[in-house]
Amino acid sequence: MSPRVALLAGGVGGAKLADGLYRALPQGELSIIANPGDDFELHGLTICPDHDTLLYTLAGLGDRERGWGLAGESWSALEQFGKIGAPDWFRLGDRDLAIHVHRTALLRRGGRLTDVNRELQRRLGLADAPILMATDDPLRTRVRTPDGWMEFQPWFVGAQAKPEVLEVEFVGAERARVSAEVSAAIRSAELIVIAPSNPLISIAPILAVKGVREAIATARTRGVRVIGVSPIVAGKAIKGPADRMLRAAGLSSSPVGVARALPGLFDTLLVEESDLNDTLIAELAPLIPRVVGAKTVMHDDDARLSLARRLLQAASDAA
Repeated sequence: MSPRVALLAGGVGGAKLADGLYRALPQGELSIIANPGDDFELHGLTICPDHDTLLYTLAGLGDRERGWGLAGESWSALEQFGKIGAPDWFRLGDRDLAIHVHRTALLRRGGRLTDVNRELQRRLGLADAPILMATDDPLRTRVRTPDGWMEFQPWFVGAQAKPEVLEVEFVGAERARVSAEVSAAIRSAELIVIAPSNPLISIAPILAVKGVREAIATARTRGVRVIGVSPIVAGKAIKGPADRMLRAAGLSSSPVGVARALPGLFDTLLVEESDLNDTLIAELAPLIPRVVGAKTVMHDDDARLSLARRLLQAASDAA
């Protein structure tokens, strides 16, 4: 019997594992808690990049070559933004833009972010609307570089994540409260999964929401295990700046660095099996009770599903 799973996820790696778990589990048994820290406002619109990457991936609508956005996009609006002197550094496709316009209109009518995004999921084919917002309150990641503080998207997309990150903070975290749906998902979960997402800017913002860590701690008192997948393979991030950010934070670009970035969170960590050796096991032993080797590079649909099944089997073996 499959467990009821709550998955904390952000970025492309998180979306890939979410897709694998979504196909491996019976309908309704997966709740995905999306990173809110990447959300921002542009052209007067509320944009939720991590939520939308999850949505497009699970609905089979995503552009696999780019790893973000919708397949078969057109770019007329973006070209017009540039012509009229409006910001065009964030690549909004025409159909993607429609999502943001509609989301913003519903929010301005008094809609709650969780409800609005779940309605978008249903409209795009996810009948069980499994993607939850960690909070309905504003929470925004920003980074400090040698030139000062930058909002996350201008750093990540506008500057292509090139400036060194000296510090990360989550603006609004002191006021953000966990959504009722996320509390319920963690409370009913039989397994909590941490996706192979950047620990510093994809997982940490979720944990910064007041009530999330507390809900996980309560779940663990009743025997619920937390299992994660390392996003670092052969010392490098599969995608994104996680390796550089870990080193800038004084941590190793390895599963050990991931464990230290999220201390005390994991009961089990899956690491790339080709990286698993006696030295790594010894370094992880004081940090994580159990380490399991797996093929963690999700290069196609079969690999996503295979990793999801390996994760579920590892969780079952530990029970």
